[in-house]
Amino acid sequence: MKKFNTLLTVSALALTSMSFTASANGALDKLLDQVKSDRVSEVKINAKREAEFKAARDQKQALLNKAKADLKSEKARQKRLQQTFQDNEKRITDKEAELESAKGTLGEMFGVVRQASGEALGRISTSIVSSQPKFSDRTKLLATLAEAKELPNIVELEELWFALQTEMTESGKVVTYDAPVYALDGTETTETVTRIGVFNLLANGEYLIYNTENASQPKIQPLARQPEAHVLADASSFTKLTSGYTPMYLDPARGAILTIFKQKATLEERYHQGGVPGYVITGVLAFGLLIALERFLTLFIIGSKMKAQLKNTSSPKTNNPLGRILKVYHDNKDADVENLELKLDEAILRETPSIERGVNIIKILAAIAPLLGLLGTVIGMIGTFQSITLFGTGDPKIMAGNISMALVTTAQGLIAALPLIFIHSIVASRSKSIVHTLEEQSAGIVAAHAEKEQA
Repeated sequence: MKKFNTLLTVSALALTSMSFTASANGALDKLLDQVKSDRVSEVKINAKREAEFKAARDQKQALLNKAKADLKSEKARQKRLQQTFQDNEKRITDKEAELESAKGTLGEMFGVVRQASGEALGRISTSIVSSQPKFSDRTKLLATLAEAKELPNIVELEELWFALQTEMTESGKVVTYDAPVYALDGTETTETVTRIGVFNLLANGEYLIYNTENASQPKIQPLARQPEAHVLADASSFTKLTSGYTPMYLDPARGAILTIFKQKATLEERYHQGGVPGYVITGVLAFGLLIALERFLTLFIIGSKMKAQLKNTSSPKTNNPLGRILKVYHDNKDADVENLELKLDEAILRETPSIERGVNIIKILAAIAPLLGLLGTVIGMIGTFQSITLFGTGDPKIMAGNISMALVTTAQGLIAALPLIFIHSIVASRSKSIVHTLEEQSAGIVAAHAEKEQA
C-alpha cells in the first residue's frame, strides 16, 4: 500500500513538472523574439545617429575651413592697414610741417589771441560791467578762444576786439539799471543799481559788491558792513544827483578794498577788545566825570550866589560862603583887628573843604587811568607769551587777541586820563578862584576895620 501511494505521488510530481516546463519555454520564445526585434531597431537608430554625427562633422570642418580662410584674410588686411597707418602717419607729419611752414607768423598771432583772450576772460568775468544784464554773456566766446586748439577766424577776432572795446568804453560811464540783488540771507530783490565805471555799484545810497566766488552764478550783494556815515552820505547824494557834480568815494581796486573793509573792527568792537581792564578804565572815567559834573554845578551855584552877595555886602546871607564870612564880621565888629582876623581865617578854613571837595579825587583818577591801561598791557602781553608757548608763532591770529588787548587798554587809559586832567585843572582853578575871592574880601574887611580903629 505504501509503494502504491508512493508511485501515485511520483506520478503527480512528474505531471506538474512537465506542465511548468512547457509554460516556461513559451515565455522564453517571446523574449527571444523581442530581443531580436529590439536589436534590429537599435541598429537602425545607431546607423541614423552615426549618419547625423558624420553630417555634423562635415559641417564643423567646413566652418573650420571657413574660419581659417577668414583668419588668413584678416591677417592680410591687418598688414595692409598697418602699412596704410604708417603711410598716413608719415603724411600727417609732412602735412603738419607744411602747415607750420604755411602759417608763418599766424602761429604767433594764435598765441597772442589765446593769451589776450585768457587775460580778458579773467578781467571781464570779475568786472562789475558784467553785472549789467545785457553784458552778462560776454565770457562765452572768450572762454572758447582761450582754450582753442586752432587758429581763430575773422569773426572770432572781431568779437574779441568788440569785447575789449566794450569793457574800455563802459569803464568811463555811469549807468543806472535794474538788476537782482541778493541779500546776505539769500533773499532776492530787484533794485535800481548805479554802476560807476568799473569801480563801484550803488543802490539806495549804499555800496554793493559783485561777488564772483561762484563763477557759474555771480551775484550782486550788499556789503556786510557799510563804510562810515560821511562816505555813505556822499554816496546817497551821488545817487540822487540829476545834473552837475558832487564828490564821491571810489574804490580804485574795483571792490577789493570795500571787501577788505568789512573785516575792519568798529569802535565798539575795539572797545570790547580791552576786556576787563578796559571796562574798569571806563568806570574810572565815568566816576571822574560824575564828580566833575557835580563840582561844576556846585561851584557855579556858589559863584553865582557870591556875585549876588558882592552887590549887597551890608546884608549878608548864609546861603553862600561869602555871606557867612560877612556875617562873622558883622557879629564881631567890636573885636580888635587880631581877633577879627583870626575869626575870619577860621571862617575861610571852614568853607574851604566844601569848596575843594572832590577836586583831588579827580586828580587821583586821572593818575589811575593810565596805570590801569599799563596793567591791561601787561596782562595782554602775558597772554601773548602764553599763546606762543602753547601754539608757537605759526598763526599770528592766535596772538592777535591778546596783543589787541595790550594796545587797546593802553589807549583807553590815556583817553581816560586826558579829559580827567583837563577837567581837574578847570575845577581846581574854579575852586581856587572862589577861595581867593573869600580871602580877598576877608583881607579887605580886616584892613577896613584896622583903619576904623586907628581913626
